[in-house]
Amino acid sequence: MKYFFCLTVFILLKVNVFSQTQKDTTQLSEITLVKEAGTKYQNTAISVSQLSAADLQKNDGVIITSALNSIPGVYMQQGNLNTNRITIRGIGARSQFSTNRITTYFEDIPLTNAEGESVIEDIDVENLGGIEVLKGPNNSIYGSGLGGVILLKSKPIINNFVQNITQVGSFGLWRQNISVGVQNENNYLLTNYNHLQSDGFRDNSRYNRDAFNLSGSLALNEKSKLSFISVFTRLKAFIPSSLNETDFENNPQTAPANWAQSEGFESYKRLVLGINYKLNINARLNWSTSIFGNYKDAFEPRPFDILDEVNGALGLRSLLNYNTKLFNADTQLTVGTELMTEDYTFSLFRNLYQQQPGVGSVKGDQFAKTNQNRNYIRAFISQSTNINNTWFFEAGLSLNSTTYTQKDEFNSDTSSERESYSFETVLSPRLGISYKANPNTNIFGSVSRGFSVPSVAETLTPEGSINTELKPERGWNYEVGVKSTLLKNKLYTELTLYSLQVNNLLVARRIAEDQFVGINAGESSHKGAELSLRYNETLFNNIEVSPYFTGSLNHYRFKDFVDGDEDFSGNKLTGAPNVQWQTGLDINTDFGLSIFASLLHVGAIPLNDGNTLFSDAYSVTNLKAMYQFPLFKSIIANISAGVNNLFDLNYAASILPNAVGFGNSAPRYFYPGAPVNYFGNINLRYQF
Repeated sequence: MKYFFCLTVFILLKVNVFSQTQKDTTQLSEITLVKEAGTKYQNTAISVSQLSAADLQKNDGVIITSALNSIPGVYMQQGNLNTNRITIRGIGARSQFSTNRITTYFEDIPLTNAEGESVIEDIDVENLGGIEVLKGPNNSIYGSGLGGVILLKSKPIINNFVQNITQVGSFGLWRQNISVGVQNENNYLLTNYNHLQSDGFRDNSRYNRDAFNLSGSLALNEKSKLSFISVFTRLKAFIPSSLNETDFENNPQTAPANWAQSEGFESYKRLVLGINYKLNINARLNWSTSIFGNYKDAFEPRPFDILDEVNGALGLRSLLNYNTKLFNADTQLTVGTELMTEDYTFSLFRNLYQQQPGVGSVKGDQFAKTNQNRNYIRAFISQSTNINNTWFFEAGLSLNSTTYTQKDEFNSDTSSERESYSFETVLSPRLGISYKANPNTNIFGSVSRGFSVPSVAETLTPEGSINTELKPERGWNYEVGVKSTLLKNKLYTELTLYSLQVNNLLVARRIAEDQFVGINAGESSHKGAELSLRYNETLFNNIEVSPYFTGSLNHYRFKDFVDGDEDFSGNKLTGAPNVQWQTGLDINTDFGLSIFASLLHVGAIPLNDGNTLFSDAYSVTNLKAMYQFPLFKSIIANISAGVNNLFDLNYAASILPNAVGFGNSAPRYFYPGAPVNYFGNINLRYQF
């Protein structure tokens, strides 16, 4: 059946491309496609992908995994709703449990903490108006991280409204979303409450989250505007953990015995705040400054211990933009800075679940308490020049400094001592050029340098002190590409070739079930090709069909990688597939019915640095149908239903790189993907 689906999409694409019948359309998808590709990024020397609010609604709306995996070069692995890892072009693929080496922002408010880890699952899909992914160290004003940048956009308010969404699905899924938005010509206020719960398809995988979002904008006068955004999240999510190969193949619904018996989970309260002030000083000069902060109080019982942590951060981001003429060419200059200070305290307690069986985790004596302070400061300058709307030159430079301090607050003999370490200042240049070959085609190329600093956990020695010999990962990125809109703006194409060469490769060496140490072990090479195709055609005057294909072909290798006595040079990069593509078909009608079908294929993934084990390649099919209609004069109803993993495939939705079996246990590499599951929702929107 999956091959029949692929063939159907291919035939539709061929038929539409060579169709001689040209139809007018008032649908928004074609207009949005051309507008985004043709104005904002068409002329830039950046490989960037965009997802609109409509793109995010093609899936179940619970999490953005399926949407992000439609972007070439991006792979989001989902072990559970609260266990995710995002990689871009293989960067971060060897991370154990989290997303790092990628910077993320929600409306210019950083979601990445001071040590480089990002959690974006707390932002409910219903609050998002779009996502932009800038790949590689290609944007100086966002810090030149090796992997790239993910920018989350809040959903704009078009009319005053009250909205309620109720969704149910397999495995006890229930989502309730209530939103209220009011606006006038210059101001708006949006509030949103979201509840999401699921029993999960695995043992010990219950999930319960409440989230509150409040955002707004106030025009102070004709030249200045004040806006703010806040997100409060309360979460309790049980952890089913990873499985060994035998359980993965035969009992994927189970959890490992120690996690099931201890009923391991994570719970936290998290608050993210940001206030932005924008001032148009004159026609050429404008200034934007944001003050942001976040606070997280978390509690996580694991089989090996219980973690209690508190994390608070405060920061500032400020940019000055100036439009001028440089040698009679339109030029935009941007200078700015971003800084953050973060205080993190964690305490460890013994877990006595084995001494008191049948009651889950039991908090025992404390055996560790550590305070860490993390700080970074970035200064950047960026310039873009437009010569006769034909040649576009871009240059950027960012300066990055990171410091860590640590204090052991548990052992009295070291309680007065505070270790500190400053990574060497990193200078990251960038140069790009884009040439408009014709009104619909741009050819671009760029060279840039990026970096990623180790996390605090990676800097610690087995004794818990800071390893001052660690260096940041650094890499040069080279890429060329072409962006084009063809067939009277109905077909958008983008092809990019890139090579990212990383040195001072950071390796997380596992020395215990709950402990890793970081070492600089060598170099890695990330080479690949990315392709995006999207076509829009209107049939029978009222049906718009949009077949698409996105894919990446990857050649990721360890160039010079020696870990202890083992030489892995030349091996495939652990945790990254060799190929990934998604094809799909969107159908929209003028009477309110929409149908979305997609097929995601992920190639085999090396499970360890020695390349002795690989996960199996898999292909997952998702379907969704949606019908929108006016219920009353001011009420719009939207009913949708869908199915994920249509053919009930047993596949590894996430893997744990370099898993180690302790004692007599087999290593647990696999997080199984959910079996076939169904969902449906009702969306009622009252506009006034």
